Amino acid sequence: MAQLKAVLIGAGARGAKGYAPYALDHPHELKLTAVAEADPVRLERTAEQHGVPPEERYDSWEPLLDGPRKADIAIICTQDRMHYEPTMRALAAGYHVLLEKPMSPDPLECLDMEQAARDHGRLLTICHVLRYTPFWAAIKKLIADGTIGEVASVQLNENVGYWHIAHSFVRGNWNRSDKASPMILAKSCHDMDVLSWLIDKPCTSVSSFGSRMHFREEQAPPGSADRCLDCAVEPDCPYSATRFYLSKPYMGWAGHFCDNLERETILHGLRTTDYGRCVYRSDNDVVDHQVVAMEFDGGATAMFSMSGFTHEQERRIQIMGTRGEIRGEDDLITVYDFLTGQKTIIHPPVTWSGHGGGDSGIVRSFIEEVRNYGGQESLTSAAASVRSHLMAFAAEKSRLTGGAPVRLDEYARELRAGGAAGSDRAEG
Repeated sequence: MAQLKAVLIGAGARGAKGYAPYALDHPHELKLTAVAEADPVRLERTAEQHGVPPEERYDSWEPLLDGPRKADIAIICTQDRMHYEPTMRALAAGYHVLLEKPMSPDPLECLDMEQAARDHGRLLTICHVLRYTPFWAAIKKLIADGTIGEVASVQLNENVGYWHIAHSFVRGNWNRSDKASPMILAKSCHDMDVLSWLIDKPCTSVSSFGSRMHFREEQAPPGSADRCLDCAVEPDCPYSATRFYLSKPYMGWAGHFCDNLERETILHGLRTTDYGRCVYRSDNDVVDHQVVAMEFDGGATAMFSMSGFTHEQERRIQIMGTRGEIRGEDDLITVYDFLTGQKTIIHPPVTWSGHGGGDSGIVRSFIEEVRNYGGQESLTSAAASVRSHLMAFAAEKSRLTGGAPVRLDEYARELRAGGAAGSDRAEG
C-alpha cells in the first residue's frame, strides 16, 4: 500500500487535532510534508509532531502553494472566510483537497469551488464527518434497506450545549456572521447534510425562525462586569468563563486560547482574550436557537431544531417511515416495526476518534478515494455539499425575512444568474 503525502493549511483544532493525527496513527498510509499556520506556536508544535522540516513550515498558505506541487493531498482547515482562495489554488495546482466545513459563507464561492474541482479533475471532499461515523452509517443503511418503508417525516434536534455555545459561538471564533458564518452554516451544516443524505431527495422548500434571544446586553444581570474575573455576580452565572476553564470537565477547551493548561496561563487568557468576556457583553451576533422546516421532492418533510440551551451536547433524531420508525440518540438506535410490533435495539461500534469516529473515518475514506481516483465523486463531495449548503443559505434567508418560505429551485437560479452577471461585469 503506497504512502500518500499531504500538506496541511491551518493547524488549529480541526486541522492539527482532527485530521492530521491520522498521519501519526497510520504513518504507512499518510505523511504530512508541509504545514502553513499563522500562529507560530501551533505551526512549530504541529510541524515537530509530524517531522516536517523547517523549510516546509510556512506562516501563510500562499508560499506553500507556490511552485511545484508538494504532495498528493491538501488538507485545508483555515477559518470559514479563508477557504475559497487556497482551495481554488490547490485544485488548480493538482491537489486533491479535503476541506473543512463549511465550504464558504458565500454561496457563489461554493458553486465556484464545485465547478473548479470538476474542471481540474480533482477530488474536493468536504468534512461532513457525521456520514463517516458508525452511528449515522447504520441509520442510513436501515433506511436504504427499506426497514421502515418510505421516509415520510424526520425530526432532528441539535443540542449544542450551554457551555459549547458560550465557548464557540458567543466568545469564540464563530460568534459573528461577518467574521465566520451564520450559525445554521457554521454549526448546523452537518445537520443539513445529514438530512439531505438520509432523505436522499432534493429539498424543495425551506422556512426558518430563530434569534439571538439571550446572549445580548439587555439580558446581563445587574451588577455584572465586562469580564468574568471582575464580576460580582459570576458565582451565580451558568456561563461563567472562570468556572468553565479553571475546572473539569471543560478545562481542556482553554487550549483554544492558551499554549498550556497551567492555571496562571489560563488566568492570563481570561484577562486578555475574548474567552474571558461576559457572554452578555461580547460582540456576537449569531442566533442562540433556530428552527428550520423543510419539504422534499415527493412530499417528505423534516423539522430541524438547534438550541444552545441544553445540558448535553448531542444530536437526537426520529425518522418516521410508512412501515416503521427509527429513533437515534447517544449511540443507541431503536427500530420499531409497525407490522410485527417488534422493537430492535442497535448499538453501533464505539470509536474513540473525534466526532464519533468521523474524523478518522473521513481521512481513511479520502485516502482510499485518492488512491483509486478515476473521476468519481466522494461520499461528501463538493457537489453533495453544495446541495445541503444551499438548504442552509435558504434557511438563513428565510429567517432574516420573518420566516418566509424559500423555494430552493428559484433560490439556486437566482444565485447562478447573479454569479453569471457578476462574471460578465468583471469581464467587461
